[in-house]
Amino acid sequence: MDSLYPESYEASRARFLRDVEPLRAKWAWSRLERHPLKNFPDLSIDWLWAEPAQKETLIIVSTGEHGIEGYIGSPMLKIFMDEFAPRIDEQNTGLLLVHAINPWGMKHNRKVNENNVDLNRNFVYEGTFDPENNPFFLRLRRLIAPEYAVGSFGLETMMFTARVIWAIITMGTAALTYAAVLGQYAAPKAMYYGGTKHEEETLVMMDLLRKALKNYQTVIHLDMHSGYGPRYLMSITVVPAEPWNSAQLRDKFNYPLVLRGDHKEFYAIQGDITDYLYRIRTEEFPDKHVFACAFEFGTYGESLLARLRTLRTMIFESQLHWHGAKDKQTARKICEEFSELYIPAEQKWRKKAIADARRAFEGILSAYGSLCR
Repeated sequence: MDSLYPESYEASRARFLRDVEPLRAKWAWSRLERHPLKNFPDLSIDWLWAEPAQKETLIIVSTGEHGIEGYIGSPMLKIFMDEFAPRIDEQNTGLLLVHAINPWGMKHNRKVNENNVDLNRNFVYEGTFDPENNPFFLRLRRLIAPEYAVGSFGLETMMFTARVIWAIITMGTAALTYAAVLGQYAAPKAMYYGGTKHEEETLVMMDLLRKALKNYQTVIHLDMHSGYGPRYLMSITVVPAEPWNSAQLRDKFNYPLVLRGDHKEFYAIQGDITDYLYRIRTEEFPDKHVFACAFEFGTYGESLLARLRTLRTMIFESQLHWHGAKDKQTARKICEEFSELYIPAEQKWRKKAIADARRAFEGILSAYGSLCR
């Protein structure tokens, strides 16, 4: 099982470049492309276009938008390439497989890119990166974006817990969630920062998504993520723009957990890549059909305590990056927790994640008639 989970960005990339070759032989029109990062030319976004004779449907599988989550996306991409791509009709269905949207983050075990931008808050469509978009973040900035070195882990955890309890009492759990995860454009040295402009990696993906909609009648986009939701059941999450409701999609895909990305079922996001695909479809390609979702592999769990632990881990990691820690033991503990939040080491978890991915791939691709055998 561990052989599916790569130990480094370089190992993951090398495997992807190797494993696309059988697919290139299956699709007569295929090309492997890459975008080296401007400031780090040894790191690149890599993708395969596999083009059918009749461009009816395109299946996109993308990984590593949140860099460290690429270590979960990589095995799911390999499973798709090894087990599902061979069952797809190459006459009318194409592939766009994207390895490591955020290669810098994957290389350095960070969720963000080199500019501390969360790319899944950076896909803003024809709008402004408004620093006042998240008023709850502005009110809770001292909690979410502390500007000092992390002290001893135990003491800092106690102080964090006290502040969170006060925030919940005074503002409510929903406001705290909104403040933390919606995305914010006011604090460049805090988590979930969406930036001031479209990032280099974002522009690459925007171009690929436009090409997809321009050339295909139906586009199915499956984006790999980890961190939130039940520990042993991957969530298929869709944006509010998706016309089918969660119950309908559960039945359609024969998958037990489908959630809408809003404050009622999951959590709301601004600048999300899957929402961006629906937006450009609606505004620029209204005659095309789209289904886009995230595979969200939960790690800590979904209880209130688990969510608070997730928030603490995210805050401490950002705080450590920008301001350091007062002792090496605390720094090591923070890094270990951050890794566990996005790449759990437990064999039971890893095995179940693979099983859930297989079931979701089977259900979605079957529902759209993309599997021929």
